Amino acid sequence: MTATGPLTTGDSVDAGPLPLPLRPPANRVSPRAIWWWRLRAVPTPVVLLVGQGIAWALLPAAPWHGLLVATITLTVLWLLVGTLVVPTLRYRLHRWEVTDEAVYHRSGWLVREWRIAPIPRVQTVDTEHGPLQQALRLATVTVTTASARGPVRIAGLDADEARELARRLTETTGRYPGDAT
Repeated sequence: MTATGPLTTGDSVDAGPLPLPLRPPANRVSPRAIWWWRLRAVPTPVVLLVGQGIAWALLPAAPWHGLLVATITLTVLWLLVGTLVVPTLRYRLHRWEVTDEAVYHRSGWLVREWRIAPIPRVQTVDTEHGPLQQALRLATVTVTTASARGPVRIAGLDADEARELARRLTETTGRYPGDAT
């Protein structure tokens, strides 16, 4: 083939690897992740409410109670939104999928992030089980690549599913020689 001529039968072109399709990942995280996110959202507003309650009891009534009522109202609103609305939205929006070509992950409810990590670029696969995750039989799988954006973290997976995913990724990435850089 010449640089200006058309392709003819028998010509071969090495166009490199085919681009990975950008599509919504197929799998949802475990429904128990909603409870994990709810429980994680509780401590900060509750600590603030306790502090605001102490301030209510100790400060003089006239100048401060109006401000305290406003801050308590906002903190209660934060607690309700953070425990009822946000975890449900996160569950509806978080998706993941692993194919023989790539790890797909979509997350975020306010700022959406789509990540695709090609399998040959995977360096390590880790699982994490924090105390709340253990109680709810959940896990997080972290797929580390040479990306400047950092690892792909798939949080809120069923613990058995996470174990199988880590096994599968380790097996799949083992088929590619080299150092994944």
